[in-house]
Amino acid sequence: MPDTVVTLAIITAAVSLISLKFSPRAKTTGEFYQGHDATGAKPGVVALTFSQVTTWIFARSIMNAAILGYFYGIAGALAYAAYYLSFLTGASIISSLRFHYGFGSVQAFLADRFGLAGTTSYNFVVGVRLLSEVFANLLVIGLVFGMDGSSAYVLSILLVGAATLGYSLLGGLHASIRTDAIQMALFLVALAGLLLCALSSDTFDLGAMLATSPEASNPGWILLAVALLQVWSYPMHDPVMMDRGFIADRRTTMASFYHAAWISILCIMAFGLLGVWAGMQKLDGESFVPTLSRLIGEWPMLLFNVALLVSCMSTLDSTFSSTAKLTVIDMRLGQPTVANGRLAMALFLLGGLLMVFFGSKDLFSAVAVSGTASMFLAPVVVFSLWMGRRDIPVWSYLTAFFTAIAAAILYFTESSGHSNLIGPLTGLEHKYAKLLLLSAATLVIGFTAFALGMIAGGARPRLEAEKV
Repeated sequence: MPDTVVTLAIITAAVSLISLKFSPRAKTTGEFYQGHDATGAKPGVVALTFSQVTTWIFARSIMNAAILGYFYGIAGALAYAAYYLSFLTGASIISSLRFHYGFGSVQAFLADRFGLAGTTSYNFVVGVRLLSEVFANLLVIGLVFGMDGSSAYVLSILLVGAATLGYSLLGGLHASIRTDAIQMALFLVALAGLLLCALSSDTFDLGAMLATSPEASNPGWILLAVALLQVWSYPMHDPVMMDRGFIADRRTTMASFYHAAWISILCIMAFGLLGVWAGMQKLDGESFVPTLSRLIGEWPMLLFNVALLVSCMSTLDSTFSSTAKLTVIDMRLGQPTVANGRLAMALFLLGGLLMVFFGSKDLFSAVAVSGTASMFLAPVVVFSLWMGRRDIPVWSYLTAFFTAIAAAILYFTESSGHSNLIGPLTGLEHKYAKLLLLSAATLVIGFTAFALGMIAGGARPRLEAEKV
């Protein structure tokens, strides 16, 4: 076994042990589901900001940003970084949802506006989102340690999944937030080391990198347009982000969202630029990881893998805590006990493992499908939340929902080669061009349905704000 793999395995064990040590056993539902400590105190700005950042810079995000930069230049890097504007739209959503109208969760708002249809559809999309997070991050870890299907690949997935589940079971959301600060520090050290290695190279030319996407038809620019369409709904369907909007006071919460936005964008752009640099230096037939390894060397490449590892564990523990809250608190599938939350975590890990070993290996498709499915929430945000309209009928909501789900399924089948309907009809062949068309059509249909529903419903009173 290569020395770097052994070293990475030792680092993995060390991170797991440190995380376990700093994960106090949750004894109350407040600690396990709401992130409070044993005294009932809520997290501060730094802890909540670092938790937001590390849980959104997933292992797959690092790989996606770098690979998009590798293939599409600066446009690809910017496209993926644009998704992190979701922190700004997410802050506005939380500000309205919680601090203006006084709702305690997204589900409570949707139940008030659209009844059972609102909560059932939302919980379905959120559940799929959480499963995809478990799947995608474990998949990246497996590929870091070995080839698909190898013993190192399988063992690393099982061990990292089990280790992360272990300390998540112990402390729930409180443990997740507490360990995120430690994991963020490790992540920043790894990123700083990577950037120093890159900047010390004579071939790392920022000016040349900024000129790598001169054509307007570059798929990276198309993906940027997709991101700018999806960020209006993306945060609302992400339970990890939304959950962190309901646990601290208003000042702490808003500050954590705003700081997480610029920190995350800078971090993602750093990995995107590493991809752009590698793409400029690639040899014929060479893929991203071998190119970057050749450029910075085997041991500095260890830092890249450490960043992947840390971001994976941070995202997984947050995903587990959100699955517990979704199934036990929001969906009420069991009594709101710590034991039931732990059971939900274990079941979602099992579901994620099944997806890893028997599902698709396309990392960006998981992001794109999730983002497209979330777009039924865009008219909800605009009409029902920001405009405060109470006169939107359920049929309008369901029209938007089923349109988004159909678009997400169609994109998946088109991008994976199972269907070819859009190309012959529109002349669009690249999958990102198809994704842009589907995203735009989903928004048009959804907003039209809401506008028609509002007109048909007449001018009813707007949703009244509550003092919070």
